[in-house]
Amino acid sequence: MKEKVTFTQENEDLNINADADVPGNTYLSNPEGEELVQKLQAELEEQKDKYLRLFAEFDNFKRRNAKEKIELIQTAGKDVIISLLEVMDDCDRAEKQLLENADITAQKEGVQLVFNKLRTTLQARGLLAMESINTDFDVEKHEAITEIEVAGKLKGKVVDEVEKGYYLNQKIIRFAKVVVGK
Repeated sequence: MKEKVTFTQENEDLNINADADVPGNTYLSNPEGEELVQKLQAELEEQKDKYLRLFAEFDNFKRRNAKEKIELIQTAGKDVIISLLEVMDDCDRAEKQLLENADITAQKEGVQLVFNKLRTTLQARGLLAMESINTDFDVEKHEAITEIEVAGKLKGKVVDEVEKGYYLNQKIIRFAKVVVGK
């Protein structure tokens, strides 16, 4: 029992299937729709494949980046160590001279040369000692170990330095441990 309803609009007849009991796919089947579905499924599979490849590539990038970072950390001090090897050689020669030679003046002079070479090598790498004595106490640069009673003009100033502070390329790498006058 199919019911057809006819509407007239400006001299046109429209036939509409108004039977609610008849399944819709019988009347709405479209052979071109199946081709469209297959085409969309193929595009979906292609996009999934691209996504998986991109994800795998990104995962490989993360692993490679982590490995490079570990290698960089392990060899970061290589240049500094290589530059200090000459100082180490000088230390060995100075130690040998200390054991063989009894001339204290020559020994002091040799050790002082090694110290100066060490300081020069580190300064060439960007290390700079912080000047703290007789400067105002600054919590950004100094770590107060203790306070001692001092004359009027030294109050609030660094009186003594227990441990030097250092900059590396204008950035503080160690705070100076100081005694402050009060």
